[in-house]
Amino acid sequence: MADMTEIRWHGRGGQGVVTASKVVAEAALSAGKYIQAFPEYGPERMGAPIRSFTRIGEKPIRIHSQVTNPGIVVVLDPTLLGVVDLIEGLPDNGIFLMNTPKAPREIRTALNYSKGRVFTVNATQIALDKFGRNIPNTPMVGALVKASGVIALGHVIEDFKNRYAGKFKKEIVEGNIQAIETAYNEVTGE
Repeated sequence: MADMTEIRWHGRGGQGVVTASKVVAEAALSAGKYIQAFPEYGPERMGAPIRSFTRIGEKPIRIHSQVTNPGIVVVLDPTLLGVVDLIEGLPDNGIFLMNTPKAPREIRTALNYSKGRVFTVNATQIALDKFGRNIPNTPMVGALVKASGVIALGHVIEDFKNRYAGKFKKEIVEGNIQAIETAYNEVTGE
């Protein structure tokens, strides 16, 4: 569907993969889009590989299944490279985004993915710098926004403030917003 963007997220339990998927979907909803965001769990334990899915559309979304042919793949844990088929179903014009200090060209070579766009950002370091925890989900949201243009950065930040201000301390919310903005500015691609 040309009116819909499908995103598949990969990570490990405890990294905030499901939350990242929801943050993007909720921001899109606030911007007037139609959305879906849902996880797929395997073994439900900390550190286990998990996937989550996001759909954003201009029209109501009638499909209710896993995302098998995503236009965008986001990987929060670089140790999944070589363990999970991260580019499965990703088309030749897809977007691949990974949390890693490595350059996009290195990741492209490791994936053997020659046609689409590859982006990298050191989301782990950004998270540690901005809020002191190795939870790379919010930096990856910022990088996704820049790499894909699927939603405006302002919508993400405003929605994040509104949804999480009552749930977390002000410092935590501000640190996550800074992480989103920093990753947005630091993501690189080819």
